[in-house]
Amino acid sequence: MKKSTDADLAMSKSAVKISLDLLSNPLCEQDQDFLNMVTALDTAMKRMDAFNQEKVNQIQKTVIEPLKKFGSVFPSLNMAVKRREQALQDYRRLQAKVEKYEEKEKTGPVLAKLHQAREELRPVRDDFEAKNKQLLDEMPRFYNSRLDYFQPSFESLIRAQVVYYSEMHKIFGDLTQQLDQPGHPDEQRERENEAKLSELRALSIVADD
Repeated sequence: MKKSTDADLAMSKSAVKISLDLLSNPLCEQDQDFLNMVTALDTAMKRMDAFNQEKVNQIQKTVIEPLKKFGSVFPSLNMAVKRREQALQDYRRLQAKVEKYEEKEKTGPVLAKLHQAREELRPVRDDFEAKNKQLLDEMPRFYNSRLDYFQPSFESLIRAQVVYYSEMHKIFGDLTQQLDQPGHPDEQRERENEAKLSELRALSIVADD
């Protein structure tokens, strides 16, 4: 999303730069009609850039920032899983110790060590069971909450895009009306451009060797 908004801003800034470069072209001083066309283009590009900036700001607040906050919970989640795994290892280690003494002949020293091992095991087992229960309870809730969390951001993204492209339709519609020449279809323009290009190619300074 961040790459997309950066690309959008770069696009509109480049469009504004193009129109500014055209305004500084000497042709604008020599041809009033050309100046009027470039001025109309420059106005349209600046309007586009302004609406684009609004769209990006909206996406930043309602999509990018919320998703960053959502992503920030994963380190804590991963840590909880690691703590549960460590508790499981400790539990298994002490459980194996208890089982080892249970298999031995029940002498006085063995029974004393068995009792001590069971005492060591009890808090470790309780700790593991508490951590395990917490993950079993909360992981499904976390997993199922993803859509509820993301849906408002997704809807906001769609609304921002709809508003932006609706405005672009108006801006470029207005620009087309300002620049369009009645009774001048695209096919005719293409023929005229080809004719002018042929004239340029015929000049000796651009002729092929």
